[in-house]
Parts: sequence; C-alpha cells; structure tokens
Amino acid sequence: MKTIKFLAPLILSLGIVMSSADSSACGTCSCSLNTDWTNQGYSYGTGLHADLRFDYFNQNQLREGLNTVDRGSISFPNDREIQEKTINRNTILTLAYSPDSNWGIEVVVPACDRTHSTIAGGDDSVSSSESTGIGDVRVIGRYQGFSDDHSFGLQLGAKLPTGRTDDKFATGPQAGNLIDRGLQLGTGTTDVMIGIYKYGSLSPTLGYFTHALAQSALNSYDEFRPGNALNLGAGVRYTGFNSFIPNLQLNFRAENHESGANADVENSGATLIYISPGLIGNISHDLQAFAFVQVPVYQRVSGYQLEPQYLISIGMHYSL
Repeated sequence: MKTIKFLAPLILSLGIVMSSADSSACGTCSCSLNTDWTNQGYSYGTGLHADLRFDYFNQNQLREGLNTVDRGSISFPNDREIQEKTINRNTILTLAYSPDSNWGIEVVVPACDRTHSTIAGGDDSVSSSESTGIGDVRVIGRYQGFSDDHSFGLQLGAKLPTGRTDDKFATGPQAGNLIDRGLQLGTGTTDVMIGIYKYGSLSPTLGYFTHALAQSALNSYDEFRPGNALNLGAGVRYTGFNSFIPNLQLNFRAENHESGANADVENSGATLIYISPGLIGNISHDLQAFAFVQVPVYQRVSGYQLEPQYLISIGMHYSL
C-alpha cells in the first residue's frame, strides 16, 4: 500500500511534465533542484529557518531541438545569433517562518553573477557581458493542515520584479546595447506561483517526496513576457546512516516561449529533465549541509539555446 501511495503522485507528476508543450531554457537565477526537503521534510515545525545555497552551471553546449550544434560548421558573419557560453554563479538565501505546523511563509532572495558571450547576427566577433546583482525575489505561502502528519501541502506565492532589466554588453561589436531580455537578472514582471507537494515514508529508513510548481506572469514589461513555466520533482532518501543522508531526485522544467516585441520567441522554449544525486550531512541538531549535482538526461529546446553539461548546488540549512 505504501508503494502505491508513492507511485501515484510520481506518475501524476510525470504525466504533467510530459504533456507540456513548447517550452524554453530558464533565464532566471536558479535551477530546478529542490532543497526544501531536508532532514525534517517540508514539515519544518514552528519557528524560523534559513537556507543558504550556491548554484554553479556553465551553459556551454549550443543545442537545437534534441541535438548539439557543431559550431565548427558555422561561418561568420551569420544571419543567426550564435551564443558562445553563459556562466552562472548564484547565491540564494531562503528565509522560512512557520507560526504553527499548518502554515508557513518563505522569502527567496537570489544574488546572481552571470557572464555571457555571443556572436550576434551579422557580427564576426564576440560580444560579452557580466550581470551582477539581486534577481527576482519570490514570496511563497504554504498550508499543510490537511492531515495529522502534515505530509500534503499547497503553495501560493509571487515572483516580484526586483531584478534589473537594463544590463548591457560590455565588450565587442554589441558594446552598449542591451543584452537579451531572457538573460537579464529580472523579467520585469510579477508572476503568480502555485504549487502542490506530498512526502512520506516507504519504510522506516526510506522516504519520498513529489512536488509540482507552476509559474505564470500576470503582466508584460517593456514589450516582454516570460513563458509560463512548470517545475516538477520527485525524490527518495535513505536515513539509515547517522551522519549523512543519501538523496536521489528527478527534476523537470518546462517553459513556454517568451512573447512580445523584445522577446527572442524563436530561441526560447524547452523541456528539461535532470537526475540529481546528493548528500545531506547532519552537522548538529539544527544545522545541516547539502551537496547535489544535476545531470541532464533529456534536453529539448526550440531554436538555438545554450545548455549546461551539469549543475552543482551546495549549501547549508539552519533551524533557529
């Protein structure tokens, strides 16, 4: 019976993501890994909790559809933009507060450091940029009072337009021109976020979770609207060791095309699936450290887009 209870939400999550249509690689300051699910699961208990995480991913593979593009076969100048690489180094602070075991709220503040290089259409040399600052802040409320064990919950929140949208190329033929809107630290839009999650135990030492979070912009800004996005995840963990907890996650991200006169409609939209092994270390009763690596197992993009070969996430979780 426990196995059936685990498989049902997992199969539902798979069905949702595989039915998603055209989508694109994310231009935000985060990846799809779920680190809410620490030693205590989503049910944090009462009080204040802090999560500090660092993500690194180098988007250096130029892809089209399901395949890698051979840059050596491309001559310049070219009618199309040929991106070189985008390196992301992002630090994410999450502060969560629960006044009781039913309700909770969290604020997610990303600090982003992104370097980008590309050869614009009609150019024959590289233009580059570096964007550093606060990205779009997220505020998400949570309710999990549907059962005595608080293992099922709903989320409702918003992404706020706190990130910059005016970063420009620093060098090359495009110096002084704005970088693509999908590469800015913020989208300029206010987005609504709706989520659902379930976690539980398969045995005394084996736990699971499933999670789905949908995001949609409520407006456009300066002739740009990001595509609707869907993040899904499922994972298992083994708690039979005293000092560390092995984890394995399957993460999905699907995003529709951007829209608007300043959007790169042709080169936006993707469906991405990652497998994410990791470890959580119990440093003390209140402090935990974690490390994960995300490896892509499926990448389908529209147009020409850059994707990473792997993503690394490390961090710490503290219960005050």
